[in-house]
Amino acid sequence: MSTIFHSPGFKRSLKILSWIPVIIAFNDNVSYIARIKGPSMRPSLNPNDNELSTDWVLLWKWGCTQSYNLKRNDIVLIKSPSDPHKIYCKRIKGVQFDTIKTLHPYPKETVLVPRNHIWVEGDNVTQSVDSNNFGAVATGMIVGKVVKVIWPPTRWGTNLNETVGRHDALSLATRQ
Repeated sequence: MSTIFHSPGFKRSLKILSWIPVIIAFNDNVSYIARIKGPSMRPSLNPNDNELSTDWVLLWKWGCTQSYNLKRNDIVLIKSPSDPHKIYCKRIKGVQFDTIKTLHPYPKETVLVPRNHIWVEGDNVTQSVDSNNFGAVATGMIVGKVVKVIWPPTRWGTNLNETVGRHDALSLATRQ
């Protein structure tokens, strides 16, 4: 029996198994790879309808719920305020104490973003459920910040700060 514990295969397996908690802790607290589904962030993420070209992104989780780590135009994954099992991918349009000009269906024309909250909107003007539907989101609902597109390879190096978001598209439409 003691020969099993001293065999090279057992020791190797034990070393591999000992890394599982480290990997789980890293994925839960530091960084994670997430698949982005749906059209709400087009054209920044998932620029076309092809299911095979769905974007996979590197998500940074460390300190992402701290207000001082959040900036306007950051793309974040948040838990849905109405269903915590759903995750939304949205762009931050306002941080705490910003005054935001809202869009339909929000009941007020402007809103002051409360302390430790953010205002998020999808880049796709016509297909987004966002703060205009459910209001400002507590920073504690943030799952992580999108850092880079890592799949498909043709999208490597995509500048996630370049967008034609809701307000930009609406202002373009009124100029034309």
